[in-house]
Amino acid sequence: MSTSEPTRAATLDAATLRELIDSGRSPRLLDVRTPAEFETVHIPGSYNVPLDLLKEHREELRNHLDEDVVLICRSGARATQAEQALAGVGLPNLRVLTGGMLAWQATNAPIRQGRRRWDLERQVRLVAGSIVLVSVLASVFAPGLKWIAGFIGAGLTFAAVTNTCAMGMLLSRLPYNRGASCDLDTIVGQLRSPGGRA
Repeated sequence: MSTSEPTRAATLDAATLRELIDSGRSPRLLDVRTPAEFETVHIPGSYNVPLDLLKEHREELRNHLDEDVVLICRSGARATQAEQALAGVGLPNLRVLTGGMLAWQATNAPIRQGRRRWDLERQVRLVAGSIVLVSVLASVFAPGLKWIAGFIGAGLTFAAVTNTCAMGMLLSRLPYNRGASCDLDTIVGQLRSPGGRA
């Protein structure tokens, strides 16, 4: 009897990952957050492959990822989506860092820090909250605007149920969240070169 439930991604906790890195047996670390989030803080030696780019070019990336791969994001949700996309093209040995960068930082593990930027989740809360607030306040003068708040609420509910976020994907494409090295050729070049790690 088959079930329609998706298989759970294999996971790796922060302490185990740190032991692997410290012992010289580090898996390939792919951070699927936006370039802005990656620039703010990341695990030394990780590669930034934003989720939208990974999903769009998973076939090409699969050819450069034949070893153990650990997928990293802020908390684990985007890394799980990345795991599903890469598993769909037959990539074995995928694991998701349990709790993402939040868990990694909670263990006081080594990090590389850059210029401080807002993470994508915080940007979504700001934009969604602002739209709801403005539409509710403006509905005093134009009652139909209250439906905008309802639409945003429905979108947030759908995002929670499906573990996806259309607003987050749109915000990730803004110049603020992109970097100069956020194209497929640059990422593939980094994956090919042992010296390309951050």
